[in-house]
Amino acid sequence: MNHHSGCSGRSCKRRVARRTAVIGCRIFLGAAFTLLGYAGTFAQSRAVVLKGGKLLTVSRGTIESGVLVMQDGKIMAVGPAGTVSVPSDAQVIDVTGMTVYPGLIDSETHLGLVEILEGGSSSDLVETSDEIMPQMHVADAFHAESDLIPVTRMNGVTNAIVAPDSLDTLPGQDSFIQLAGKSAEEMLVIRDVAMPLNFTGNQRRNESWEKRNFPQTRMGMAAQLRQAFLDAQDYAEQWARYERKRNVEEKGAGKDEKLEAPKHNLRLEALLPYLEGKKTVVLAAEEPSDLKTAVALAREFNLKFVLNHISHSQSVLDYVASLKVPVIVGPIYKTPKPEERYDTVYRLPAELHKRGVKIAFSSSFDVDTYNVRNLPYQAGFATSFGLPYDEALKAITLNPAEIWGMGDKLGSLDVGKIANVVIADGDPLDVKTDVKQVFIEGQQIPMTSRQTSLRDAYSR
Repeated sequence: MNHHSGCSGRSCKRRVARRTAVIGCRIFLGAAFTLLGYAGTFAQSRAVVLKGGKLLTVSRGTIESGVLVMQDGKIMAVGPAGTVSVPSDAQVIDVTGMTVYPGLIDSETHLGLVEILEGGSSSDLVETSDEIMPQMHVADAFHAESDLIPVTRMNGVTNAIVAPDSLDTLPGQDSFIQLAGKSAEEMLVIRDVAMPLNFTGNQRRNESWEKRNFPQTRMGMAAQLRQAFLDAQDYAEQWARYERKRNVEEKGAGKDEKLEAPKHNLRLEALLPYLEGKKTVVLAAEEPSDLKTAVALAREFNLKFVLNHISHSQSVLDYVASLKVPVIVGPIYKTPKPEERYDTVYRLPAELHKRGVKIAFSSSFDVDTYNVRNLPYQAGFATSFGLPYDEALKAITLNPAEIWGMGDKLGSLDVGKIANVVIADGDPLDVKTDVKQVFIEGQQIPMTSRQTSLRDAYSR
């Protein structure tokens, strides 16, 4: 033994074992990139062909040995091997033995709004100055350079809803993002896609000092919300009267009447598209009583809505199904209440599906933003409690795409859709599966993140 090496006995064996593991890891990763023909970012004008893999189309079943062609950011062709024409100048990647599926979509996250949860300057989760702030836009605070975004997309998540925290009843407006781009502008696909309306009881305040007179009861929350919607309706009518009078004046009548436009109110203006049914309200309520109160409020004002966070409403699932609206489920790793069965929350996706309800999963909104990457395992976990596999896969691909108005662009491997495509070495819902490559708009995304950088830096 060379005593100058500083290695002896057990410590030497541990060090050799550690180095062997690191070398093995590097060889494995290098082999994966070689297998996929990794050559940096492809030029968008050149076709990229994935050949020989199992294609989970979502919309048209599984193609055991298929071919998928991407060009100009779109899926140009998809089908069984031998039936798809491959462009002569295409970059062909042999993915035999791999599984190819559409990029996953998370229906509620904090991505880009928080980096370090305890760090005030790095958190834009909630505005505590008021409970009703629909005029706020998460797009204004979205941080495209977040280290959490590369971590998330490395597990096949390519799109997500970004939402503020749920401590306010109307905390602002959600955005639909794509997890690749040089700036926030490139990543924000739909700036104001929906508005959360939270009615879980967590929005009740205990503060009552000057300028902080927030509701401390659910009936207070409902009354405050109702007044906000009534004020917005009155605001819309004021502007309608003003426009009618202005039209009359332009025609030469009513010139003796002083015409003055109403003062702009950002809060009330933000509510108008939702009161007109042009945009979707994401209505969150966990308990049956809260759920029915919130739904009654939504119907009173003819709001278009989807349900969210109904984790403890198993006793009224027939009522939920009768509403004929989609439901966002997640996270499903919640403990039951004392009076509930141990699997109450786990079985929720299956129970909703049995009743014909369209579902979509969200990853870890109530847990933390760091685990958005675990989205596929929410769906996988639900299959163990009765949700059919195909429906679980749809709940993180095509269903959310349709719910958020992107069904013609995302969520399945179909010709004409955006080429957000994932290549993995197994079932996407299995925790043992390793994602090998992600494409967003047909562009090969570097499979690197802060974690891989730290691994490489400290494993030498």
